[in-house]
Amino acid sequence: MISSKILNNKIIKCKKCPRLIKFSKKITQEKRRQNINENYWGKPVPGFGDLNARIMIIGLAPAAHGGTRTGRAFTGDKSGDFLFKCLHTAKISNQPFSNHINDGLKLNSAYITNILKCVPPGDKPHNEELINCSSYFYNEIINLKNLKAIVTLGKVAFDNCIRFYRKNFQIDKKFIFKHGQKYKLPDGKTLIACYHPSPRNVNTKVVNIKMMKNLFIKVKRII
Repeated sequence: MISSKILNNKIIKCKKCPRLIKFSKKITQEKRRQNINENYWGKPVPGFGDLNARIMIIGLAPAAHGGTRTGRAFTGDKSGDFLFKCLHTAKISNQPFSNHINDGLKLNSAYITNILKCVPPGDKPHNEELINCSSYFYNEIINLKNLKAIVTLGKVAFDNCIRFYRKNFQIDKKFIFKHGQKYKLPDGKTLIACYHPSPRNVNTKVVNIKMMKNLFIKVKRII
């Protein structure tokens, strides 16, 4: 096991996936108009939060103009805006927003990360890229010694989390993605499926603040 500080430094400096490194660099050169004067992070994005966390919240990968711009997962994009409103109402974060890495955000017994630490073109990672990142995800889980529950944001994150567990543990049962559904993992942790807080899901009312708040309150009861 390596410390969280050393792990995050390794993640930030990682160059295992040339396609992803090239794409991240391209994003820093092709900024959005509203962020044209900002310095983009443009590197792999490590997880963040409470190292005594009992809850891990995971997405698939950082957003092109969110985490890849700000250097923090679910920060500076609309998905993050909605997520932190929900986390704040559930008393998991101290504020209802996550704008940049020095905005004073603190998480209460929670840690947020992505399975893939770099944004992939078209949000579609290659298999070898997921394999390259799996050791980082494994170490994040190991470092959170009090971890009891893993909340996956979206079906893709859910499927890839299960894929990771199938490679590292003997699992026979079937996992079906359904918002709020919980499963016991072979290492004793509880996996909870959650809709992704994307603008599309929010705008089409697939998910709303009350639904997300209730899910996170349910997670807090589990732990």
